[in-house]
Amino acid sequence: MVVEYEEIPEESSCVAAGSPQDTARLVIDRARKDDLADILFLANNRRIAEKLTNMPHPFTYEDAKALVKRCDVQLPSQATFAIRMKNTGRIIGAIGFNPLTEDFGAVHLGYWVGEPFWNQGYATEAVQSVIEFAFANGVKELSASCRVSNPASHRVLTKCGFKQDGTTKLHSLGAMAVVDATRFTLTRSQWIANTRWGSAG
Repeated sequence: MVVEYEEIPEESSCVAAGSPQDTARLVIDRARKDDLADILFLANNRRIAEKLTNMPHPFTYEDAKALVKRCDVQLPSQATFAIRMKNTGRIIGAIGFNPLTEDFGAVHLGYWVGEPFWNQGYATEAVQSVIEFAFANGVKELSASCRVSNPASHRVLTKCGFKQDGTTKLHSLGAMAVVDATRFTLTRSQWIANTRWGSAG
């Protein structure tokens, strides 16, 4: 079972803005200026940067400000959100999606969670919420990728219904090298089938 929902959004219910639904433990919303210190503390971590393609290391205060600014841009196929703990309101990571020309129309999903919060299921909760949000906003297909040497992210994407779609090579700013990565895809129709199957199970 991937996720369980009482209602599957139809095409006519697509919205142009807003935020993903809260999860049991998380709020997925916009990053704010008062998050800058937490973003800098968590994101300035080589172990995170080396797992991603576009996160620099060192991660500077200007990089943190740029992340907050990206949260002000919300389009049906492009959005960035903070991942924060519901019980404290503190940010623990970021997640978003945007179109990539090399994916031939698919929208690419990306995320990171600070190292103190690894292996606790937070990434899976956040990804599930943002998948629902993206498809409710009219996205037809999501793509994602993670380094071959990152089994934790493989598990997150698989749990959320993504299917492996081959391998590729990506340039990682953090690793300062071209790295091997696994590609994943999830279509809206696959997601609807998965959620309906989960609700029936």
